[in-house]
Amino acid sequence: MLNLRKYMNSLYLLTKNPGKLKAANSVFGKYGIELLPVKKEFPEIQAETSLEVAKYSALQAAKELEAPVIREDHSLFIDALGIPGPYMSYFEKNISAELLIKILDVLQDNKGRFVVATVYAKPDGTTFEYTFEVPITFGSEVKGNNPYGWDGLIRLQNESRAITEYPEEERLHIWSQGYEAIAKHINSTV
Repeated sequence: MLNLRKYMNSLYLLTKNPGKLKAANSVFGKYGIELLPVKKEFPEIQAETSLEVAKYSALQAAKELEAPVIREDHSLFIDALGIPGPYMSYFEKNISAELLIKILDVLQDNKGRFVVATVYAKPDGTTFEYTFEVPITFGSEVKGNNPYGWDGLIRLQNESRAITEYPEEERLHIWSQGYEAIAKHINSTV
């Protein structure tokens, strides 16, 4: 049986994304848990769900590092199309924001959602998994400074600003939900 007390003060976080790191640190810091970076690249599979993607990588890393690992993955769904889901990166590279505006205008449906999956994996192969959705809409014009891909179109529900138009700190509570669930889980099991 893995001694979790040994890991209570630190965990590996499998990401190089500064936004995910900021969201995770905003939570785990409250619990006195240090997040350790993982320098090695672990494979990211192509799968139908973000949960499958996150779980696979987290389990591989936990077994190799012989320590608990957290991995988060998110998918973006355009409701009218039912895609791109976990394949968002490919679509975003090949469909410009301007073309997406035209497509959504023809379909007359600008709604979508992020599906976010966060997995806490232990070396023995057990996991704690948390998935949640963030409803969004797509705007009819690109907004914000230096928007990447579709970021200048994406608005959180009941928000007129694109996510590129306001500080990331204002949205940390949204993106950190999975990390919060994991921190509470760890706290309740140790």
